[in-house]
Amino acid sequence: MTTQNARLSLESCAELIRDVHDFPKKGIVFKDITPLLDSAPHFQAVVNHLADLLEKQDVQIDLLVGPEARGFIFAAALSFRLGVGFVPIRKPGKLPYDVTRVEYALEYGTDSVEMHVDAVSPGQNVVLVDDLLATGGTTAACAKMVTQAGGNVAACVFLIELDFLEGRSQLLDYPVHSLIHY
Repeated sequence: MTTQNARLSLESCAELIRDVHDFPKKGIVFKDITPLLDSAPHFQAVVNHLADLLEKQDVQIDLLVGPEARGFIFAAALSFRLGVGFVPIRKPGKLPYDVTRVEYALEYGTDSVEMHVDAVSPGQNVVLVDDLLATGGTTAACAKMVTQAGGNVAACVFLIELDFLEGRSQLLDYPVHSLIHY
């Protein structure tokens, strides 16, 4: 980490997040983080801001869990930065070993996520990491999987939160932290 990267503000990082209208369907304004990821100094700054946020938590972190696909990006980078393990949560049929699955409701149907049955051990402190908190359905499903495995969800952290969708209401049992709010 360079001093310059550590000093980049969240505002300068947010400026690189672009709106893509009508993606993935009409009426949706997608928050595209790829320009931010393409800038090494800004990506490093975001990872450092997330790490600083987590380091301020008064809890032992054993694992970071990130859902597919963009949660992988931040959870893996934070895992490396903090020196803790990383667990991927995937869509069905993507993991090669025995899995546990949680199904959750979407506005237009259902979806599900899977995790290896031995990925989280009882008593481990787990932080859920994703790029975006929208309705909270995916993160709530991930939290359910972690707690069913005996893990403790210590916090949920996000790069972006769409406040108007009230995703926090799905995560009332957990501390929720986001760096950038819309």
